[in-house]
Amino acid sequence: MTDALDLAFTNGALFDGERYHAGPTHVGVAGGRIVLVGEEVLAAIGPDTEVVELDGRLLHPGMNDAHVHPVEAGMEMLGCDLSDGYTREDYLELVRGYVERNPDVEWIVGAGWQQAAFPGGAPLGADLDAICDDRPIILSNRDHHSAWVNAEALRRCGIDRDTPDPADGRIERDASGEPTGTLHEGARMLALRHAPEPGFDDMCAGFRVGQQKLVGYGITSWQDALIGQYGNHSPFFYDVYRRAEERGELIGRVNGALWWERSLGLEQIPAFLEKRAAVAGGRFRADTVKIMQDGVAENQTAAMIEPYLVPGHECRHSDNRGIAFVDPAKLPEYVTELDRLGFQVHFHALGDQAVRGALDAIAAARRENGQASTTMHLLAHIQIINPADVPRFAELNASADMQPLWASYDPQMVELTVPFLGEERVGHQYPFGSLHRAGSHLCGGSDWPVTSADPWLGIHVAVNRRMPEGHPDYSPRVFLEEERLELDVALRAYTLGGIEANGRDADLGRIAPGQLADLVVADRDPFAAPVAELHLTRAALVYVDGALVHAADAVAA
Repeated sequence: MTDALDLAFTNGALFDGERYHAGPTHVGVAGGRIVLVGEEVLAAIGPDTEVVELDGRLLHPGMNDAHVHPVEAGMEMLGCDLSDGYTREDYLELVRGYVERNPDVEWIVGAGWQQAAFPGGAPLGADLDAICDDRPIILSNRDHHSAWVNAEALRRCGIDRDTPDPADGRIERDASGEPTGTLHEGARMLALRHAPEPGFDDMCAGFRVGQQKLVGYGITSWQDALIGQYGNHSPFFYDVYRRAEERGELIGRVNGALWWERSLGLEQIPAFLEKRAAVAGGRFRADTVKIMQDGVAENQTAAMIEPYLVPGHECRHSDNRGIAFVDPAKLPEYVTELDRLGFQVHFHALGDQAVRGALDAIAAARRENGQASTTMHLLAHIQIINPADVPRFAELNASADMQPLWASYDPQMVELTVPFLGEERVGHQYPFGSLHRAGSHLCGGSDWPVTSADPWLGIHVAVNRRMPEGHPDYSPRVFLEEERLELDVALRAYTLGGIEANGRDADLGRIAPGQLADLVVADRDPFAAPVAELHLTRAALVYVDGALVHAADAVAA
């Protein structure tokens, strides 16, 4: 190299996407790409080179979030946001404050409560009625599979004792059959479809807020895990990203997962092909189709091989095996055709039956499409995996898309999951270590706004299998210690692993000559600190294409 560098990082530790190097080492950037790594960087520093002295801090590739909803999250931050609360009292105070500050908002729509704050995971509409009884209130929980509503919302939505449970959901009722204020899955949609949809400008504002949050965490690429008409999501999110890219506002590299409408079949694929073609080669792409195969364990809608237990009766099973949202008999046909056309399929699969069904569908695609079947498909959430299915991830080239923040003894696990699963199936939860030992591909995601987008908090739980001490959900108990990951494995999942899963790893995700300079300077070297302190790590400086896009000191100032 004869020209001077544009940017040089000197005297730091390095995680290159796969391995940790204690250093001191140096990295040189020119023209938006990494051009040098090692001692030769020092000789290539010229008078106009910007030099970042790492002073032992860690330099690593930009983080990737393999399952996130930033537009939705941003809109929720601008609305009735309950995500800072943890108790019933917290949530009521937040709702009361929003109602008082927004007297002209007719429909009060928000999200962010956790089910463990309420007996049986089902808050009462009467609590909301006491705050506001003349305007409808619809508040989705953190995982967006349930909603807390007041009586006025039920009235305007036409939901009463005579309303049957939808096939894909459940209405919580009292002994007389009257709705009590909690709606699960498809029942939640009965309410949300009556609420005013956000305008396009609201979506764009949400995107800007959401992107700023992600970039501040050092996340420079992500998969938006649901672009379509579902809950607070909209097919217009596709246009939000396109506009952001056209205006030069899109910082991250984004793959959008197009929503598979459950009531439709193969006839929706031509529209997917058009959307993919329209953004091919851009910063925003739409190479993936999202199939939500089941619900969640906390409200017993995750699809299970064996029925849920009746709490308090360890050996007594209910007749509930959860819900399969897409007909399992048709799923292999759908996946095979999507695979043939080169689409990645991103499955929402929590229960062991949903995981098995997704793997079976991928296996069918591999058999039918033969050597042409090379796309890496994703299974997100993977809460409960039957041990017989663990090695199939590697065999089928299916990526395990982890949300590590869920793998701890938090109140939701202790109160709403463990009693319904039983001892054996509790031990099948979030088997990240087993998947890694079986050779599975791992990537990491947050599912924000369901849980925090902070990748270092996720890495902390992946390594420690418990929340950090002082966190509201902390428990001293380690959740299935044998499923811990080593730090380098977890960090790979959140960097190169996610980028591989997004199909962008040809020139991204590694610190090596020729790679795009999407880089993060951490505020410390977490490899040199106790693992109990991983969550304290922050992104000090964030670069995309070698340009600074976030500086923690500037934000603090």
